[in-house]
Order: sequence, then structure tokens, then C-alpha cells
Amino acid sequence: MDEDRGFRRLPSFVLGGMLGAAAVIATARRRRRIAARRQRPAGLAAFEEAPCYRELAEREMPSSSRES
Repeated sequence: MDEDRGFRRLPSFVLGGMLGAAAVIATARRRRRIAARRQRPAGLAAFEEAPCYRELAEREMPSSSRES
């Protein structure tokens, strides 16, 4: 009778293990995304590093220095 009860618990144990493993994987992925977001500049700093913004700023720099 003990073997029968243990056999009935096996599927529940396997399902719980798979659910736990899925939770660990989801948490790891979420932490990676959060860490990647922290490395990116926030607000206008993101645009100031863009090549098109730098080109525009370089074009405007000489014109503003000529007016002075």
C-alpha cells in the first residue's frame, strides 16, 4: 500500500519540479532585461548619443559661433 501511495505522488512531484524550473528560467530572463535597461541612457541622453543628433549638433555649432 505504501508503494501505491508513493506512485500516486510521483506525477505531482514531477509537475511541481517542472513548474519550479519554469519559474527559475522566467526570473533569470527578467533579471537580464532589467539589467539591460539600466545600461541604456534615460531621457534625452539616449537621443544625444544618436549619430543623427551628433551630426545636427556639429552643423549648428559653427553657425552659433559665427553669430557671436
